Amino acid sequence: MPYDHRKTRALAGALTACAALTALAGCGGGSHAAAPKTPDAKATTRDPDTSTALPLAVRTVVIDPGHNPGNFRHSRDINQKVDIGTARKECDTTGTSTDAGYTEAAFTLDVSHRLRDLLTAQGAKVVLTHDADRPFGPCIDERARTGNAARADAVVSVHADGSATGNRGFHVIAPARVNSGAADTAKIVAPSRSLGEAIVRQFAGATGTAPANYLASGTGLDVRDDLGGLNLSTVPKVFVECGNMRDPKDAALLSNAAWRQKAARGIADGIGTYLKG
Repeated sequence: MPYDHRKTRALAGALTACAALTALAGCGGGSHAAAPKTPDAKATTRDPDTSTALPLAVRTVVIDPGHNPGNFRHSRDINQKVDIGTARKECDTTGTSTDAGYTEAAFTLDVSHRLRDLLTAQGAKVVLTHDADRPFGPCIDERARTGNAARADAVVSVHADGSATGNRGFHVIAPARVNSGAADTAKIVAPSRSLGEAIVRQFAGATGTAPANYLASGTGLDVRDDLGGLNLSTVPKVFVECGNMRDPKDAALLSNAAWRQKAARGIADGIGTYLKG
């Protein structure tokens, strides 16, 4: 057969086209398209979002260290009365102390720092009403406003009691139902009680101490309507009286740094239990 240049050129063109198509979808002979490469799994896996993985992420907790170490130098200022809805009470007080001179203000600030660190480690946003960074106060009404302004999920005011010798143990104070003047606790009574009950359970377990033997029928949960910090709160709030500074046995515990860490742990666990439902 005579040599046909046109057929040769056609065949060459077809082979070129086939080669190009092969790269995309295969060409002739039942060949198949190459499977698309998948990215390396390690390269596409995102690191976990640790902020949302933490148990108290996106939660706000306000810690209110009772009193202020400088209050005793500003008696005139802290004796000024403020409106708490049901009455007018002093802006603040100096707090109590042990016989050895360990003050309630020093105790509450120490426990509050420990509590802040424990909650922050769990992802919570923590706000302190003060950090001994002011001469005195804040007043009890301002302390309440701090929690309200932060729209806190929980507020805990840290204290130690100043009762008689022989009166031992801790207790938590929750707000009573109050509707008077600027005070209206209707919306926070139930959640505050739940917060208080959780702290009672966890505090007892963490510290090994019993609920107070001198009030609240030994339940560890007292309810009051005369505390401005509770009356003026619009968010769940409780006070924790960690022990009685005027009793020698309780005072020995409160003065011990290791025990204060346990106290902070108990409060933190109670807050966590409440917030996690």
